[in-house]
Amino acid sequence: MSELLELRDVVYQETGIYFPDEKQYYFESRFTKRMQALGLSSFAEYMEYLKNGDGQKEELYNLMNDLTVNETSFFRNMSQFKALETVVLPQIIKAKVESPLKRLKIWSAGCSTGEEAYSVAMIVHEMITGPLMGWAVEIRGTDISKRVLQKAEKGIYNEYSVKNMPEYYKEKYIEVNKDEYKVKDCVKKYVRFSHFNLNDDMSMVFMKGYDIIFCKNVLIYFDQESKKRVIQHFFNNLILGGFLFIGFSESLFGINDRFKLVHFPGGMVYCKVAHI
Repeated sequence: MSELLELRDVVYQETGIYFPDEKQYYFESRFTKRMQALGLSSFAEYMEYLKNGDGQKEELYNLMNDLTVNETSFFRNMSQFKALETVVLPQIIKAKVESPLKRLKIWSAGCSTGEEAYSVAMIVHEMITGPLMGWAVEIRGTDISKRVLQKAEKGIYNEYSVKNMPEYYKEKYIEVNKDEYKVKDCVKKYVRFSHFNLNDDMSMVFMKGYDIIFCKNVLIYFDQESKKRVIQHFFNNLILGGFLFIGFSESLFGINDRFKLVHFPGGMVYCKVAHI
């Protein structure tokens, strides 16, 4: 089964996503699914296609669609969004009160189908006639899967996506049409989605000047080396005093000690400070 392991290594080299030996059945089934879609009969043929076939890059992204779990919903892990509203944004606004350039940049990395980015945009919109009045706002959602990005750009969801959404936000920012839930344009205008590979060092270098980065439940797909590299890029790309949100089950322990851990009710967030 050397071809299967070689395929796994190709995925790792291109994306930083690593599947250990104990998950062999999982990635074997996903590789098989893509082989069947292409009419290929062996892992060796599929490897050759990934290396030399027409549209091999596109096929890699198709494979990533099947290898990664894109489960999300609006306001998932509500305590983090509450912290964004009551702790993080007020602190950033206060720090920039004397700045001539009032700009807020937020990055939802590994945004999947977009619910997280739109949830952030709703919180920001609530402040746009108050403390954020006159500010330039940029919220960027990125993902390695082009399929989920297409759904994110449409901003149309099912009932599952809004199951944890506070009623206030649902009534104000969602248009309901039978079993479809569409994000209103007043929120969509703040968010820009684009294809992005977190393992691409050259692309990461240019993601500068962010006040807040969300990267939740993404690090679980990386090995230790890839985690360290991605988190260091996040550190470099945040402004001084910027914040990094990761998943509840994730930690930077043993990965990066340059962030300050800030606790809030129900969770924690990492802050980029000059000295710890």
